[in-house]
Amino acid sequence: MSTKYKFKTKPFEHQLKVFKESWDKSYYALFMEMGTGKSKVAIDSMGALYLEGKIAAAIIIAPKGVYDNWVEGEIPQHLPDEIQRIVLRWEPSKSKKFYRDLDKVKNVLNTELKILVINTEAFSSKKGAKAAVDFLMSIKDSGQKVMTIVDESTTIKNKNAIRSKTIMAFGDKRYSDYRRILTGSPITKSPIDLFSQCEFLNDKCLGYNNFYTFRAQYAIIQKRTMGHHSFQEIVGYRNLEELNEKLQLFSSRVLKEDCLDLPSKTYVTRDVAMSEQQINLYTQMQQLALAQYDNGELATTASVLTQLMRLQQICCGFLKTDDDEIQDLKNSRLEELMNLLSEISGKVIIWATFTHNIHRIVKEIQKVYGDASVAAYFGETPQEERQKIVSTFQDKGSELRFFVGQPRTGGYGITLHAATTVIYYSNSFDLEIRLQSEDRAHRIGQENKVTYIDLVSPKTVDEKIVKALGKKSELAGKVLGENPRDWLV
Repeated sequence: MSTKYKFKTKPFEHQLKVFKESWDKSYYALFMEMGTGKSKVAIDSMGALYLEGKIAAAIIIAPKGVYDNWVEGEIPQHLPDEIQRIVLRWEPSKSKKFYRDLDKVKNVLNTELKILVINTEAFSSKKGAKAAVDFLMSIKDSGQKVMTIVDESTTIKNKNAIRSKTIMAFGDKRYSDYRRILTGSPITKSPIDLFSQCEFLNDKCLGYNNFYTFRAQYAIIQKRTMGHHSFQEIVGYRNLEELNEKLQLFSSRVLKEDCLDLPSKTYVTRDVAMSEQQINLYTQMQQLALAQYDNGELATTASVLTQLMRLQQICCGFLKTDDDEIQDLKNSRLEELMNLLSEISGKVIIWATFTHNIHRIVKEIQKVYGDASVAAYFGETPQEERQKIVSTFQDKGSELRFFVGQPRTGGYGITLHAATTVIYYSNSFDLEIRLQSEDRAHRIGQENKVTYIDLVSPKTVDEKIVKALGKKSELAGKVLGENPRDWLV
């Protein structure tokens, strides 16, 4: 352990343990559940490496909804004041300012720790990738060493995505001398999610430098035919204990239940019957999809997902036509939600997948409880308003009682433990988004039991989604060596 490093914020016992195990390793995975403080461990590792003279700079790559918090919250809170630092934040709209600041870093001989915080999405563009490369090379050209941290590393699980390929290049040990990946849920779909994440750390850490060899070892594959198309499909998994043993060599798994005295979670499913109009449209859409499958017209993942989305929209009370027109349907889901809210005291989070539903929910709540009682947090919410909404919601004395959000936008990087009830108006198949959005309320600072309520139309895609999430959670547990969770059952 570093003899020079003094923590700015006292670590919990589990954080200290992971820090001691990992701080000086060239590569390491912090598979620490949301709310257990993985950012702090990464920052302390960065600080210790700097004080030991092992690095001069760090690149922190984090999703859009999180990376601001690294600059404004995590780094100032946890990095010791004795460590002088220069923090550069990439924003495409302020690229001129970024390069002016970068010139200062390059042209002035300094001993400060230089930190670039850049959002994951920036690596999908040449402009963002170039900014990261320019920062990196300004350090490497002077013969100094760099640490690269990827927060919420499942964002690079798709090996074919442009941003994944670009970020992977930064994991090359020629450029990044120390590498860290951070996520509470490294497996959101299948064990195959692990390959790209681990390859970023070290292309040999799993023992396979070829994706297809890795897949063949841990997946059961069968050839399928659909119409005129044939393709390989994963139908199961194997050798998961072996995979778990390999992961343990370079990772730490921390669960909240093992280290934090947090109140329990309770799960409730609320059945919502569909109207006759919904049932008729749902049946027609199903029959159309099956007919297309039989004709071999829909053999792609994208087309399948489109059909599922349309079925889910019908369950949620609307239908979006091919002309992008929205038709509202007679349905009882919104009514059921309002009935629920009348039964609940205290602050409530309502998660909805579709923008149209968010608008409808907010409008209905305003009618009953007043304009000040509700706020929307989704893609259309201006960046400058988001932190204000969170702060107001967290204020126990405020009128803001209902937080209506889209999990993809609000499910990351914010604390909403003022709420003790979380309602899922709708879900997606993405396990990470589900877990992340759940833990906005269930995290350090929560003093009460949290109840999660899923609105589900029986025998529809709603049920399929919830069951799929449960199966993914169970599979992830097997790979990570965890006991099955009592979740969504």
